[in-house]
Amino acid sequence: MSDGPAIRTDALTKRYDDTLAVDDLSLSIPAGTVYGFLGPNGAGKTTTMRMLATLVRPTDGTAEVAGHDVRNRDRVTPHIGYLPEEPPLYDELTGREQLEYVAGLRDLPEDEAAERIDSLLARFDLDDDADKRIGEYSKGMRQKTGVIQAVLHRPAVAFLDEPTSGLDPRAARTMRETIAELADREMTVFLSTHILPVVDELADRVGVLHDGRLVAEGAPEELKRQAESGERRSLEDAFLEVTEEPATAD
Repeated sequence: MSDGPAIRTDALTKRYDDTLAVDDLSLSIPAGTVYGFLGPNGAGKTTTMRMLATLVRPTDGTAEVAGHDVRNRDRVTPHIGYLPEEPPLYDELTGREQLEYVAGLRDLPEDEAAERIDSLLARFDLDDDADKRIGEYSKGMRQKTGVIQAVLHRPAVAFLDEPTSGLDPRAARTMRETIAELADREMTVFLSTHILPVVDELADRVGVLHDGRLVAEGAPEELKRQAESGERRSLEDAFLEVTEEPATAD
């Protein structure tokens, strides 16, 4: 990995036919940052994450992750982990088999992989269910398995799309604590979520996407200070203000 930003984009753009999904996005995210990526449904958040994770090719602009151009998938993927909203899991495998399979894809030594898998299964209270087939898992259990496989190889950058989705309060707290620990270990976490308190608690910096464009960026406290509505200024106030649709004349 280079000494530059963990994630850098310059005028990154994605167009699907006549739809401009991501428009001229420029970011510079230092290593070890938890970056909260916010926006309404359809704002372009998932498309952005998929471009950065090398799953979607940009239409225009440039992007580098861990010092490598995202158009070079073989260079980027060893350095990243990705948790989509629906984790890619094989229902016929047990949770442990799924993680062992991913460890093999990542070329982790067998003993080291087993130790990491056992530790993470215990952390997410999955150790008692590790030998059940994933087809029997609840949404929350699938989500926890998905995040374990995303960070199992200790990537430089982790892309997490709605990581607390489907989790009960205890598991959601474990997820938040895990994200904080990853950042303490200098992993960069690119975090997309609708749960604003999670971003407020964890993010060093926040970017707000609206209609494919970055409309606000800064530390959570900076965005709160910019919020003008109401006496209680919150990240929610800032988010609602910068994503408010302009009024139209009758």
